[in-house]
Amino acid sequence: MLNSSSLSLVLKYSSASSSSSTCRLREQFSLNGMYQKGDVILGGLFEVHYFTVFPDFDSFGFQQAQTMAFAVDEINRNPDLLPNITLGYQLYDNCLKLGVSFRAAMSMASGTEEEFLLDETCSGSPPVLGIVGDPGSTHSIAISSVLGLFRVPMVSHYATCSCLSDRGKYPSFFRTIPSDAFQVRAMIQILRRLGWTWVGLLFSDDDYGVHAARSFHSSLSESGGCVAYSQLLPKDNRPTELQRIVREIKSSSARVVVVFSNEAYLLPLLDEVVVQNVKGLQWIASEAWTTSSVFHTPRLMPYLGGTLGIAIRRGEIPGLRDYLLSVRPEDQPVRQFWEAEFGCRLEPLAGWVEAGGDVCTGQEDLRDVETNYGDVSELRPEYNVYKAVYALAHALHDLLQCVPGRGPFSGHRCASLQRLEPWQVGFIQTDRVNFTTGFGDRVSFDDNGDALAIYDILNWVWLQDGSVQVENVGVIDESAPAGQELTLDEDRIFWNFESKKPPRSVCSESCLPGTRVARKKGEPVCCFDCISCAEGEVSNTTDSTECSRCPEDFWSSPERDLCIPKGVEFLSYQESLGISLMTASLLGALICAVVLGIFTRYRNTPVVKANNSELSFLLLLSLKLCFLCSLLFIGRPRLWTCQLRHAAFGISFVLCVSCILVKTMVVLAVFRTSKPGAKASLKWFGAGQQRGTVLVLTSFQAAICTAWLVSASPTPHKNTRYHNDKIVYECVVGSVAGFGALLGYIGLLAFLSFLLAFLARNLPDNFNEAKFITFSMLIFCAVWISFVPAYVSSPGKYADAVEIFAILASSFGLLVALFGPKCYIILLRPERNTKKALMGITEMKLRFSHRLNTIPTVYSGGTMPARDLLHTLSMQRKERRHV
Repeated sequence: MLNSSSLSLVLKYSSASSSSSTCRLREQFSLNGMYQKGDVILGGLFEVHYFTVFPDFDSFGFQQAQTMAFAVDEINRNPDLLPNITLGYQLYDNCLKLGVSFRAAMSMASGTEEEFLLDETCSGSPPVLGIVGDPGSTHSIAISSVLGLFRVPMVSHYATCSCLSDRGKYPSFFRTIPSDAFQVRAMIQILRRLGWTWVGLLFSDDDYGVHAARSFHSSLSESGGCVAYSQLLPKDNRPTELQRIVREIKSSSARVVVVFSNEAYLLPLLDEVVVQNVKGLQWIASEAWTTSSVFHTPRLMPYLGGTLGIAIRRGEIPGLRDYLLSVRPEDQPVRQFWEAEFGCRLEPLAGWVEAGGDVCTGQEDLRDVETNYGDVSELRPEYNVYKAVYALAHALHDLLQCVPGRGPFSGHRCASLQRLEPWQVGFIQTDRVNFTTGFGDRVSFDDNGDALAIYDILNWVWLQDGSVQVENVGVIDESAPAGQELTLDEDRIFWNFESKKPPRSVCSESCLPGTRVARKKGEPVCCFDCISCAEGEVSNTTDSTECSRCPEDFWSSPERDLCIPKGVEFLSYQESLGISLMTASLLGALICAVVLGIFTRYRNTPVVKANNSELSFLLLLSLKLCFLCSLLFIGRPRLWTCQLRHAAFGISFVLCVSCILVKTMVVLAVFRTSKPGAKASLKWFGAGQQRGTVLVLTSFQAAICTAWLVSASPTPHKNTRYHNDKIVYECVVGSVAGFGALLGYIGLLAFLSFLLAFLARNLPDNFNEAKFITFSMLIFCAVWISFVPAYVSSPGKYADAVEIFAILASSFGLLVALFGPKCYIILLRPERNTKKALMGITEMKLRFSHRLNTIPTVYSGGTMPARDLLHTLSMQRKERRHV
């Protein structure tokens, strides 16, 4: 191993004097690396030796360096790529130290050997035209900051820091591994797929960890997740700090831990996890430690079993294994590897043999030992190294295939092999480096120098025998169509829990449909309460942040997760109330028809004749219409029913009350005219005048209804003021004044009828029905006076029910009061339905009727002349004297 102190490299070119242009090396350096001559040299930086924690020699880093050597050799044997040009390489070990890596890169860019100086003026091709590496993000940031000034292309196979995508700072940096921005997005997709919104975050104290953690924070917040805790892994592995971090992990409710770190930072923390026995966690590994076998030990597996990790794309490189196993201990790094693999010394120190140490012959066969070095089944960083070498080769090939006059440089010039400059290789547009590997993967770079992002999802399966098997359980391909980037086989995942199911890792359980998320003040967005949606609002998704209002004709279900049509309310023929009112209406109409039939059957009897039969028939017809018009108030309101119901109601009742008013006026006029000294004439109360009066009074109501319907017609209306969850269908009157005029006119006629009937109440009983008219009008007025406040205070269908009840009550009152006694006499007391019974009055009363011979009729019916009545009374007196 090369001692880091021996690499205090400061490469300087200086002139021999202020006036001389002679170029020479100021110092000579001895770097730990491998070198192969060629027409064009490619550089490489790899981690071959660790400086802490792990075994001194890293066979994986050495395998990566050998992969680059294999790729160069394969390109040299390919006649189609860089024909007639031999590639060489210059590979160095960075010893996992930034200082060593930086100095090695500068030495490759400037040259460390005299043979690199083609002439005294330092002209000719530079030592290297491009560098593969460095694997570390921190190293790459430092090196690219300097190499970018001279546009020396650097293609890293393992540096993932998203900060390196800044073309302004790192114009010549490329990489064949996706940046952490892609890795973070891949992790977020896995977390969302498995429902983990409450996670802990650990990250290393370097550029890789810090930038990845910052990107993870923002991306997780945008996706609706939260970081329960975020801890920086200390560089110095302070026990107190590690203990504090593990205590926080243990006390947190987050069951998922995401780690952006490499082995060096993470292993001390896991030792403390074992000490504090923190089990039941689901670890999510970044690509920096997903494939590291150093954690696959019986001591750590009870805690790390089931780990899910993001791994860079696995590839296959035909012929690589044979090349790896064919190396011989010639270069210094190979000698160190040889001694580490076989446990011997090629050049034993004094006392080595005496101490029992073995001496290497150099003829040992690597196929005879079990080693990870020859394992090519999981080529991940090695595959990226392979692609990086080919990317530089294709860029160089494209540059040298330039047609004069069509070049990419100023004046359309082309580059020449003799005067190649690194910036010319880096000048090649990223879209011109586009090739497909033998494994079938397409390699290209975007405008930021990043390669296409493809990740494997690995799962650490802890087998019963204590061994660990890493299974590929999914793929994340950023080039796939939107929504199809993640492919995850959950049935193949090993969960290191008793339930054998993925854990729940949420700060608050999801809000079910019908509720919304209510943030807790001062806590992350993932910590919330679930509040039920208000009436009329719904949420039909889990963890909805707000409830949406239902459309006008819909209302929320009891669970508040669905908008359902509002219930419809109106006075229906199907409900008991509607059926009852309809039955009463039809019964009233039927009774009217029966009474009309009785009056028609007995139309020649004295009771019917003496009670103004024409107005009685018209009154029965109007009462029947009153009963039937109440049916218009039942059923779903339509425009025509709303317009017709009140008009029919108003006209029917005016016709009815008009008949009663005219009957009352006739009775009163007859008896006042029959008094001694009365001079009034009854010519104004003939049959024609009575019909005309009824017609005129009814016409006024018809005019009121017509004006009302024309100016502001009643219309159907969906009312939601009474019930939030129901639509009450009702008829709005349109014009309150019109409705008031209709009712007022009916009330006026009813009041006049009542007043006149009250004045005629003491007339001879056998000659008038004023008493019954008075009683009927009293019922009528009482019903409609009570109707107004009841109608105003009744909502929806009950307003219609109140109006129907008022119509039926007043109609039945008139029917019973006016026609009940007559039907009683006609049907049950026929002996009273005679002229003798009807004329059973005292002679004293007749003396006041000195004009009986001139009275055309007792009532307007014209059925009993006064002279016949006088003759009848004389005959009755003679019979009494004889007796």
